[in-house]
Amino acid sequence: MPEVVFSVDQSVSMTAQAVPGHNRWHPDIPPVVSVRPGSEFRVECRDWTDAQIGNNDSANDVRDVDISVCHMLSGPIAVQGAEPGDLLVLDILDLGPVPQAVGAVSGEGWGYTGIFARENGGGFLTDHYPQAYKAVWDFHGQQATSRHLPGVRFTGITHPGLFGTAPSADMLARWNAREQALIDTDPARVPPLALPPLPQNVLAGTLKGAELERIGREGARTIPARENGGNQDIKNFTRGARVFYPVFVPGALLSGGDLHFSQGDGEISFCGAIEMGGFVDFHVDLIKGGMEKYGITTNPVFMPGNVEPRYTEFLSFIGISVDHGTDTNLYNDATVAYRNACMNAIAYLKTFGYSGEQAYLLISAAPVEGRLSGVVDIPNACCTLYLPTAIFDFDVRPTADGPRRADRGACAVST
Repeated sequence: MPEVVFSVDQSVSMTAQAVPGHNRWHPDIPPVVSVRPGSEFRVECRDWTDAQIGNNDSANDVRDVDISVCHMLSGPIAVQGAEPGDLLVLDILDLGPVPQAVGAVSGEGWGYTGIFARENGGGFLTDHYPQAYKAVWDFHGQQATSRHLPGVRFTGITHPGLFGTAPSADMLARWNAREQALIDTDPARVPPLALPPLPQNVLAGTLKGAELERIGREGARTIPARENGGNQDIKNFTRGARVFYPVFVPGALLSGGDLHFSQGDGEISFCGAIEMGGFVDFHVDLIKGGMEKYGITTNPVFMPGNVEPRYTEFLSFIGISVDHGTDTNLYNDATVAYRNACMNAIAYLKTFGYSGEQAYLLISAAPVEGRLSGVVDIPNACCTLYLPTAIFDFDVRPTADGPRRADRGACAVST
């Protein structure tokens, strides 16, 4: 087993760890360890909410989750010799839930998928599903089942939702300025257009006092993906993947977490993966001057992992850039098109007895494929959602006999 360079005691919060992680992006958060190029190492991770969600049949914990603590990241890890302008080469060697553990914390034999309340983050379909819901999943080797979504069993593509390098001070300032400008276009929007720096519940490793307060005032929230990588939620960041991260500060300062047992393209419900704590094994290297050599300046580049389930038959749901509620055409709007593809998949699954909320959770967590199928045939962008048929224990394909409707149970709801 590779050396553990960031260890986590899953029985206590990230703030109480012997060496805490952090929950903001900032170049002045000190590294907890340094590693050499060419080395292999293990990083242990907490659940992204710091284990606020329980293995139960109520979604009140999802409704009441405190997003100000998120994401709880492991790191930063300095890479010796890394300088601004380099590329950090990160190979994912292995990853998974908390090894040999069954317990109360996600990753200890189970994980969860949540629909966040509109007033507390929302999700891709929050206008249609504004309340909090949850599905708890049990792990069976590489497969997952849920008492809240009976009739479904699938192999997950386990991956980290979030890893990235630290921004420079200049880059951090630009992030905050542009995101605040976006917020200012509609400051009362619910959910908000972006999340500005927030001193509440800030964690910055071992920093305390005035320095911690400064990180809270300046540090970028970890919710969105940015130039440094961050919360990209790409399901193919799995075993065998290689990611080339731009380096913006000396040492690169690699951090991450937000491990997922499985996820569909888009992590549609926002908390739409099967969330868990666990571990990731990495190999790290450098390409000196790689950003200029390869023109990689505004986002990482990656080579997908070579381990994923072999689903070969799909039902594919199509969406176009039309608001069907108002019969309004939007010009080549791929977001609206993919939202419509998701809604079409949900409407279809409801005919088999699932509730809309169950179907929403399912297409978020299962290894669905989302595709940008057309962006040139004006005015309608066309997106598609590919749903594997083999994940169901009944025939989900259309037939002349009609859908096989049955009692499909219920997901966890908030009260």
